[in-house]
Amino acid sequence: MGRASPRTVFPYPFRERVVSIAAKFEIEYLQYLDAEGKQVRDDLPAFTKDLDHMVELYKLMMSTRVFDAKSVALQRTGKLGTYASCLGHEASHVGIGSAMKPEDVLAVSYREYGAQLYRGVQPREVYMYWGGDERGNDYQNEPARHDFAWSVPIATQCLHAAGTALAFKIRNEKRVAVCTIGDGGSSKGDFYGAINIAGAQNLPMVAVIVNNQWAISVPRKIQSGAPTLAQKGIAAGLYCIQVDGNDIIAVRKAMEDALERARNGEGGSVLELVTYRLSDHTTADDARRYRGEQEVKDAWAKEPMKRLRNWLVAKKVWDDAKEEAWKAECDEWMDNEVNAYLQTKTQPVTAMFDYTFAEVPADLAKQRDLALSLDKKAH
Repeated sequence: MGRASPRTVFPYPFRERVVSIAAKFEIEYLQYLDAEGKQVRDDLPAFTKDLDHMVELYKLMMSTRVFDAKSVALQRTGKLGTYASCLGHEASHVGIGSAMKPEDVLAVSYREYGAQLYRGVQPREVYMYWGGDERGNDYQNEPARHDFAWSVPIATQCLHAAGTALAFKIRNEKRVAVCTIGDGGSSKGDFYGAINIAGAQNLPMVAVIVNNQWAISVPRKIQSGAPTLAQKGIAAGLYCIQVDGNDIIAVRKAMEDALERARNGEGGSVLELVTYRLSDHTTADDARRYRGEQEVKDAWAKEPMKRLRNWLVAKKVWDDAKEEAWKAECDEWMDNEVNAYLQTKTQPVTAMFDYTFAEVPADLAKQRDLALSLDKKAH
């Protein structure tokens, strides 16, 4: 006698599963100039019609690169401490700074020199800071004077920007707080906390992720499983966009739009500027140990200076003669700044005790007196 085959009995009739979609998201990618400086779209922003202004942006990018090379040379000759290079970031940084209004506030990390130079920070102040003199953080020119100091602790400046944006909202001021962060830094809790409160409170804040592909020796591909870093702002309820960070026109346009939205009470944004760190992480690093020659060579083919220069040459507002003349001016400018830095008198030894407490505690007062006596003996 045969045995019946077992069969599965379903308690309910089969029904097709219906899935409801709670929300859908897309991340726009913005680019106007390709790697060769050719336009990939015709709807250029209005500011590009002012070719004199575009030339000024290029000149500042070149100034930033000359400044960066001089900075590395100073460190190599023992005249500067560890320095964080900005080579390859010129379009991203100048694009950020040039889009901001003077009354806005910038909270940087430690390599956004192009944005800071645009807002009035002097190279001598950068050198003082990296030379170990905190007076470098006391920017003398407006509008940089009301910006934040350099922030080496990763991502803490994002919280500073969020707090500033909250103050602007409470005071009903049409100002925007801008913070910059690297690709690796965007994984820090400080960053997530800052963008979360910006979204929850509808704050006038723009968080810019300068994605240069490497968090020291950690590559972008193992930092996050997200297809873009821009989308990190989605969970916070912020507007998000990914931008070609080597295309200053795209950076400037994306920044202007984000700043305008924030200024008009329409909320904050997260921008991801895709660029590449052409240098070592800092002068204490050797990037050859963790990235290949071909990768860097490919990145140089997409670098920001070439594409804007080619675009300006095609518009007949820039040429080799102007390039050489401006480079000579940059060299003279840097010589003056370096000399000003090297001639700055050092602070008295007591300065390390004088600016932490309103009233110096007894134990620190005792140490201060001891340090002063030792200094007098040494001199």
